[in-house]
Amino acid sequence: MEQRQPHAIENALVFRSMTMEDIPFIVEIEQEAFTTPWTRGAFENELTNNQFAHYMIMDIDGEVAGYGGMWLIMEEAHVTNIAVKDTYRGRKLGERLLRELMKTSSFLGAIRITLEVRTSNYVAQNLYEKLGFRSVGVRRGYYTDNREDAVVMWADLPNRRKDSLSE
Repeated sequence: MEQRQPHAIENALVFRSMTMEDIPFIVEIEQEAFTTPWTRGAFENELTNNQFAHYMIMDIDGEVAGYGGMWLIMEEAHVTNIAVKDTYRGRKLGERLLRELMKTSSFLGAIRITLEVRTSNYVAQNLYEKLGFRSVGVRRGYYTDNREDAVVMWADLPNRRKDSLSE
């Protein structure tokens, strides 16, 4: 794949709702990104049966470059997963995707957002802290592949009338 300049990616970047047609591409990204990836069936269930689920695609020139998902329950958003395709990593697109999830959850009425992250994933923890997340605890043995602990992080979302997540 040809390397694109940052401004070219910016001009081609679109966020949209995930559809059933996106699932094969999402499963590929899951397998690249995670040691225990979600299955096609898990994503199908999220899109068809989970009334709390909201999934977003990061599209670059018609290619699924990443995705993020969350459950919105009352005034709280819980990020279920977020990943960027391997060929697009290192370009701050994960940050753009998380900012978009935060804006969307705020727009949908959430006032707080939470997620879990591996204790060993310092890169992700630093990104989350940059965006206002703070560690509030640990879930012992949370990850099934190696029983690694998860850091639980929370952030307050900005007022919907102020776009304080803009870049």
